[in-house]
Amino acid sequence: MKEKNLVIVAHPDDEVLGCGGYLSKHKNKKIFKVIFIGEGTTCRYSGNLQRKAIQDVIQKRQKDSIKALNFFGVKKYSFYNLPCGRFDTINIIDINKIIENEIKIFQPNIILTHCSSDCNNDHRIINRSVMMSTRPSSKNSFLKKIFSFEILSSTEWNFEESFNPNYFELLSLKNVNEKVRAFNFYKSEIQKKDMPRNRDGITTLAKYRGKIISKEYAEAYKIVRFTS
Repeated sequence: MKEKNLVIVAHPDDEVLGCGGYLSKHKNKKIFKVIFIGEGTTCRYSGNLQRKAIQDVIQKRQKDSIKALNFFGVKKYSFYNLPCGRFDTINIIDINKIIENEIKIFQPNIILTHCSSDCNNDHRIINRSVMMSTRPSSKNSFLKKIFSFEILSSTEWNFEESFNPNYFELLSLKNVNEKVRAFNFYKSEIQKKDMPRNRDGITTLAKYRGKIISKEYAEAYKIVRFTS
């Protein structure tokens, strides 16, 4: 039976930036589901933006995400569209219930999610909610591993507390290129050359993480929990 992996992220594009290489490498070997807690867009706009315009930008981001997921062969996904940048205005119990319900239905063996040291507060809240929702108990005995990942131009910008990975997923050049191709579906998120979120930034990070373990390319994770 194929291993079941649940990717829990704050916003559409986090799944590619955080574990796109992993998705590429294991797309035909594991079963994936991705859940997006927030919509990832509206924090950029003023409160004067009309409701239809808001829905249009949310739907555009969601369509980009589905294209990226289809590229990786991921058929299972859910969008909850909580307000971007405002997770701290929502009772964390309500976020927990979303995550707990998804875990109950999908019964993942592995969860991949944000790290606790991320600069983005939505990312940090999702990490905390995942930790609360996966407290060890008999009802989720199927869950064996929890990994946290880094997000370019977010995780590394927390200058007080750095991301310290303890697990490295080896990647091929094909995996890195597919991660770049998947991210390119998010045209509104591609940054200029001197910023991290583009082909050069994604490839450079993969090379850097690879060099740490004397390999060409890798993706970095922190093992939060491992149950044998």
